[in-house]
Amino acid sequence: MEWDVYNMQGEKVGRCELDDGIFKGEINQPVLREAVIAYQANLRQGTASTKTRGEVSGGGRKPWPQKGTGRARAGSIRSPLWVGGGVVFGPRPRDFTYRLPRKKRKLALMSALRLKLKEGKIFILDKLVVEKGKTKEMVSFLANFVKDGVREKSLLIVSGKDEKLRRASSNIKNIRLVMASNVCGYHIIFHDNVFLTQDSLLKLVERLKGKEVEK
Repeated sequence: MEWDVYNMQGEKVGRCELDDGIFKGEINQPVLREAVIAYQANLRQGTASTKTRGEVSGGGRKPWPQKGTGRARAGSIRSPLWVGGGVVFGPRPRDFTYRLPRKKRKLALMSALRLKLKEGKIFILDKLVVEKGKTKEMVSFLANFVKDGVREKSLLIVSGKDEKLRRASSNIKNIRLVMASNVCGYHIIFHDNVFLTQDSLLKLVERLKGKEVEK
């Protein structure tokens, strides 16, 4: 499959060959959903906590005698029924981490790429370079491709670290810069537009074709 290659001014400068094994095929929606849930679950800190009646301070003695006062029986002022008492079945610190199997992660990434390609939201660039690392350079670049500019979520996939690119994109909340070795299906799905350089495309293909993946 062939796909257009653009320069940073939004002009077509050639064509490139996309690997059919990666960019053609079924879009596996259940695996995509599972990948999104796993990614979001792994973002959770799991630090919410409440104290049970055994952990709140006070309540060491019986507040009044069992009989003879006319009041209801009470054994502790820290009962969950009392103000300031413990919490019943409240949240406790826990680990929400959920790790998908390697084959599912790769299949989710391929499905996400196929979906974006079908929507026409993948742009292949001959290069992605900002000379001064200024935000306005990145804004100008996006304006050549995206109708709503920085208001749309854009994912920039690069082959390696680039300090100028990081500085140019860091002040724009709807832009995410990620290396081809770290990109996942959630990154692709979450953003409206996906930009790849030819170098990052090559690295991404090498990563996905490293081992056999179920179709």
